Order: sequence, then C-alpha cells, then structure tokens
Amino acid sequence: MSKLRLELLAALCLGIGLSGCALTRPPAQVEAPVPAQWHAPLPHGGSLASLADWWSQLDDPLLVELIAAAEAASPNVASAAARVAEARFTRVQAGAALLPSLDGTASASRGPVGLSSGSSGSGSGLSSSTPITTLQAGLQSKWEADLFGRLRADRDSAEAKQSSANAKWHDARVAVAAETANAYFAERACQQQLRVSESDARSRAETSRLTDLSARAGFTAPADAALARASASDASGRLTQQRAQCAVQRKALVALSGIDETTLEQKLAAAPAQRSLPAVGSIASVPAEAISQRPDVYAAELGVASASADVGSAEAERYPKLTVSGSIGRTQYRVSGVHQSLETWTVGPIALTVPLLDGGSRKANADAAKARYAEAVSLYRANVRQAVREVEEALVNLDATNTRTADADAAVKNYQASFDATQARYSSGLASLFELEDSRRTLFTAQTARVTLQRERTEAWVALYRSMGGGWNRQSAAAPSSSESTSMTTTPTAKVATSP
Repeated sequence: MSKLRLELLAALCLGIGLSGCALTRPPAQVEAPVPAQWHAPLPHGGSLASLADWWSQLDDPLLVELIAAAEAASPNVASAAARVAEARFTRVQAGAALLPSLDGTASASRGPVGLSSGSSGSGSGLSSSTPITTLQAGLQSKWEADLFGRLRADRDSAEAKQSSANAKWHDARVAVAAETANAYFAERACQQQLRVSESDARSRAETSRLTDLSARAGFTAPADAALARASASDASGRLTQQRAQCAVQRKALVALSGIDETTLEQKLAAAPAQRSLPAVGSIASVPAEAISQRPDVYAAELGVASASADVGSAEAERYPKLTVSGSIGRTQYRVSGVHQSLETWTVGPIALTVPLLDGGSRKANADAAKARYAEAVSLYRANVRQAVREVEEALVNLDATNTRTADADAAVKNYQASFDATQARYSSGLASLFELEDSRRTLFTAQTARVTLQRERTEAWVALYRSMGGGWNRQSAAAPSSSESTSMTTTPTAKVATSP
C-alpha cells in the first residue's frame, strides 16, 4: 500500500507541476483608435453627469411607464436574459472541469449460488439453489491535470462570454428604451401635426364657404370659388392622410409596449402635451470615457478576451493530457444467514495521452481559433469607430436642431402675422384669393417644418442617450436575476461611470 501511495503522490506532484506550463495566448486586450477629443460641440462643456434620470427629466411618467412595459414585453430583452442564464451555466461547467469528479455507485442483486458439480456435496451446506444476496457500494473519482492550461482557458473563455452576455442584456434594454421613446415622440409629433392639419382644414373650409356665398351673390368670380373649394378639398385629404398616419403610429406603440390599444389611448389622452426637451449635460469630454460607458463596446472587448482564451485552449489540445482515477468500494454477501464483507480500493490508472497522428485536425482547430481571434479584434475596433461616429452624429444633430429651433419659431410667428394681415385684406376686398391661399400655404409649410424639426430634435436627443450607452457602466453592471429572466419588469435606470 505504501508503494501505491508513493506512486499516487508522485503522479499528483507531476500533474500539479506541469499544470503551470500554460501556453502563451494572444493579447486579451487590444488598443482601439479613439480620438483625443470630440469634433462636435458639447452641450454645457461636456460635464460627466448621470443618465439615470434621462427620461424623468421630461417630467412625463407615461414615457417611463411605456419604457418599462416595452422591456417587459420585448422578445429581444427576454432572449438576451436567456443567453445570460445559458452563459452562466456554461461558466459553471467550465469551472467544474478543473476539479476532480466523484461518482457514487450502489447495486443489489439476489440469485442462486451457482456451485459447480465438483463442489457440491457434504461439508459446504449449500446447494445450487441456495439464494445469495450481493450488496455493493463505492465511490469513483477522476481528475485531469491541466498540464498546458486547456481547462483554464476554457474557464476564462466562459467567464468572458458570461460578462459579454450581461453587457448585451443591458444593451438590449437600452435599445428597447430608445425605440420606445422614439415611438412615443413620433406619436406626440403626429398628434401635433394633426392639430396643424385640422386648423388648416377648418380655415380653408371657412374660406370656401364664404367664397361660395360671395359667388352666389355675384361679388366673386366662379373661378375663385372653384379655387377655394379645391383648396378646402386638398386640406381635407391631407387631414385624412394625417389621421391614418397617427393611427398607424399608435399601433406601433401598442405593439412595442404590449398595452391594450384602448387603454393606451386613454393614457395618452390623460397625459399632458409633450414638454420641451431639457438641456443635455451628460457627455464625457474625453471620448474614451464616453465609449467605455457603452455595453456593446464592452461586449466586443470581451469577445476579444474570449477568443484569446479559445486560442489557448485549441493550442493546448495539441499537447499531452494526464488523468488520474481511483475508486473505493465495499461488497457484502449474504447467504443462509451468513454475512461476508469485502473492501476494495484502487488508485489508477494514471493515464498519459499523447497525440501522435490526427491528420492535422488539432492544428487546423488552433489555426481556426486564431482566425476567429483576428476577427474579434477587427470587430472590436470597428465597434469603437462606430460608437465614436454615433456620438459625434448625435451631438451634431442635437446642436443643429437646437440652433434651428429659434429660427423655426420666428418663421411660424411671422408667417402667422402675414397670413392674418392677408386674410384681413382679403375680407375687405384688398387682396385676392390667390394671395390668401399663397399666404396660407406658406404658413402651413412653416408649421409643418417646425413640427418636423421638433421631431428631429427628439430623435437626436434619444440617439445621444443610445450612443452614450443609456447610463450603463461596467463597474456596477449587474446580470439579470432569475425573476427578470422570466418576466422583464425593470425600468431603465442606471448610472454612468465617472472614470473609464
């Protein structure tokens, strides 16, 4: 027994010693091109503030409610949560491979003794029909010494994939929040444009009515009456089209939020009109700080780390494996009131598997892993460049719409004054119907342009939220809980990091 123990101890020492011979992996972190400063204007000088109250800044509880409902109903968020759970279980499995396995066995059987013809006779007291009960119980163990770091590489890859899945879950929530906010703002803009169209249609209808009366009295030419009727019909057609667009837009919001359309209509009717967008003061002046707040960029970064570990695992497959197994058991025989027990134990086999000839399969797997690593590096750098572009575009669009707002308001104000004056002149006979319609058309165009500009500004505001990662940060990022994996009911609140 002492000799076997020495052999086992030597094997364990050899495995532990060789387990430090992990192969070199490619870098788990790589540099990505990030500009030293933004080339777009920063609101408020680019202070680092929290995005947690991004939606609450509007003082619109309905928007927050819709975002929460959309997260709960989103299949993308649910799928991301399921992938987080899957990655967590894979990580547990990869970590367990580093530890010894232990299996318990137990069996029981009963049957005749089965004596041979030469052993039957007096003295044994047993016949071939005497039943015997056999009870067996034991433990079996097996352990693979991680000689070249294959198992550790698999564990590291699984850890990176789990963290990446967590980040992608947050990214899915941010995407749903942005999509819902855009749909909500589109609904509000559509209703605002509907009011403009209704006002225009009423005005044209009234002009048409008065012109018809004047034409019947002989004071207005029939051509002018026909022009007024055509203008009123044109406005009525636009109003019908606008109502259809609003109905379609509302159905999109119903599909996103999962709220019944009748209930949603009641909530929208009870909610106050869309308020002005607040000033933005949550953009990091250093692009690297801003980009580090995006979960999709972090997921791509972890993709590089996972691919690096996969390369190490594939390379380690080309080298020997050492496994140690053993067992211990107890067997008990019961026959004719006699009990007999037998204890057994084994150490081994201690097996060393050396790959000799596989037709280049292992090398091909290692080369494929290296190719996937190169792809992950390229995707990460492209993701960073895309993130910089999205932030820059959002900043430019937000600044441009802010600057254009004052001009749009001034244009509507002055066109309204011009239309009122032209309508007064028309009523007194000092202006033609053509002048009135031209002034009305110009006013309607300016009002429509202002609604469109307000819609563009909300889109830029939401795009900035989306491009900044929606308040996520890698220091305090958490995975979805088991309850969130089954029913997503969380609200999009998180805080940005104050350091990269």
